[in-house]
Amino acid sequence: MANAKVIQSKQESVDVIAGKLRESVSTVVVDYRGLNVAQVTELRKQLREAGIEFQVLKNSLVRRATAAAELSDLDAVLTGPTAIAFGTEDAVAPAKILNDFAKTNEALELKGGVVEGRVVSADELKALASLPSREGLLSMLLSVLQAPMRNFALAVKAVADKDEQQSA
Repeated sequence: MANAKVIQSKQESVDVIAGKLRESVSTVVVDYRGLNVAQVTELRKQLREAGIEFQVLKNSLVRRATAAAELSDLDAVLTGPTAIAFGTEDAVAPAKILNDFAKTNEALELKGGVVEGRVVSADELKALASLPSREGLLSMLLSVLQAPMRNFALAVKAVADKDEQQSA
């Protein structure tokens, strides 16, 4: 009887993990071996502030969840101690935070992940982390869109100033 309860509990865990894999726009799998409690606490704090859920999960449960979520390609990185960051809002934020943290804490290693339903390697995650944030990209776009108008306004002002000097 207890065995059936354990199996049901594990199946519920698999369903929850599979749901998170489907709902997340970005999921990053890391190896956290070698981090001390203070470092893990700091990492969790940074992730929580960005609205990212960070969990240490059993590989066997995650493998079953990846099969249910049709992301079995992720199984290749599910070796050793594994922690997973689930980001539901920004696709870049989990990779950026974890990559920046890994630069100062060599014990943290990005293994791979899922970005918008596609399994990606650690190298692809690092490339994604090097991109500016969404706000940064929007500000770049805005400045590019404003440049022609700004230049036109400056040209009109220069012509007006020149006409004013000639008439004076």
